Amino acid sequence: MNPYKFFEAASLYTARLVNPEQARAVINTAILTAVLEKGPTVLSIPGDVAAADAPDQPTDFTIAAPAILKPSDTDFDKLVRMIDEAKTVAIFGGDGCREGRDEVVELACKLKAPVGYAFRGKQWLEHDNPNAVGMTGLMGYGGAYNALHEADLLLMLGTDFPFSEFLPGASVKKVQIDKNPKHIGRRTPLDLGLVGDIKSTVSALLPAVSAKTNGEFLARQIARTESFHKQLQHYVEKGPATKPIRPEFLAATLSEIASDDAMFFADTGTACIWLARHISGGKNRRLFGSFSWASMANAAPNALGCALAYPGRQCIALCGDGGFTMLGMGDLLTQIERRTPMVQVILNNEKYDFVHIEQQEAGFIPSGVEFKNPNFAKVAEAMGAKGIRIEDPEDVREGLAEALAYKDGPVVVDAVVDPFALAMPSHSPFHTVKGFTLSFAKQVLSGRVDTVIKEIERNVGIV
Repeated sequence: MNPYKFFEAASLYTARLVNPEQARAVINTAILTAVLEKGPTVLSIPGDVAAADAPDQPTDFTIAAPAILKPSDTDFDKLVRMIDEAKTVAIFGGDGCREGRDEVVELACKLKAPVGYAFRGKQWLEHDNPNAVGMTGLMGYGGAYNALHEADLLLMLGTDFPFSEFLPGASVKKVQIDKNPKHIGRRTPLDLGLVGDIKSTVSALLPAVSAKTNGEFLARQIARTESFHKQLQHYVEKGPATKPIRPEFLAATLSEIASDDAMFFADTGTACIWLARHISGGKNRRLFGSFSWASMANAAPNALGCALAYPGRQCIALCGDGGFTMLGMGDLLTQIERRTPMVQVILNNEKYDFVHIEQQEAGFIPSGVEFKNPNFAKVAEAMGAKGIRIEDPEDVREGLAEALAYKDGPVVVDAVVDPFALAMPSHSPFHTVKGFTLSFAKQVLSGRVDTVIKEIERNVGIV
């Protein structure tokens, strides 16, 4: 196997040791790259080299403190003027706000600015933030879309949000700040782009900008967010009496009873939607997904890695049933062998649900997305794990609590959820509405009228 080709898509540094004398330079480079750039590196070591004596070389190395990146004085002064001249300001943040979270929230309060966030920014900017207005995009909720489009000035902080159709056009002035120069302006035209880390740049901004006094714009976006939140709660509140189990109710209950420092992992697909909308973040909670790659079946192996790295913390994987059958059951054997305490909640709706939604969005009749599942709880028990099957909504809280309390190894929760559950974004682009309408029409004309009626009936509270 050629490690360079096999790992090149995901590895920040890939190397093959062919001589023991290379060990210090190559291994040190791999470690430094992984630590400083915060990503995976790969070393390929042939058996004969691995068995050879290590050279007599120093093994210590130095990791430099992170550099402080700030924009130039000229660009910084221009940014201050743009903020002071704007009547209304909105903030849209991403994972780059991780270290500067408190500074961003303080700036938002000073500017009376609503704060929206990308999926990767949710865990940093949503909790304990009075100006939080949710997400935009196809998983969007709250007042974020309107806040971004109605502001005079949009500050994009540490985000490389890829869905340009959800970002405002020329009617809104846009400033982007990011430590990676390659991200600046590649998603949308900008009025100003600045290279800098969010913490140091926003820290410098705080004493330099004038406070805004008119809070009407912020209040309007907060009201929209609260209104959409009530809509999101429809199937959460009705969940105990709604069968099949609504995934909104399942996720909200899980969020409520999980520990304050729990780590949640979502498979690519509708699990991401329920994580984004119904799993609450917190100062010590962490939310993970295959954000940039959109790889299937990532939740279970991600949770396993973190359970081994952080023993004692709740590691909870929200797994799609398709992804779990692809990879999760194989990983379950490793979890059992290591007796790793972790919880896998399978959204058992017997279909590739997000692909089903994408086909409808494209105007197609859904095809090739449905399949039959085993009883995952019984499969888990047969393999040596603890299995819990939840079919009745009245058993959701008790079943999840039992799973979270189990500490003697992995748990598989087989939750039979409503296959017709939809998640409508706070703003649907015209092409999305057109695609769903066309798909429904084609399904009716092809004799699937019962399916269309069920999908409408099962989502009457959110459509």
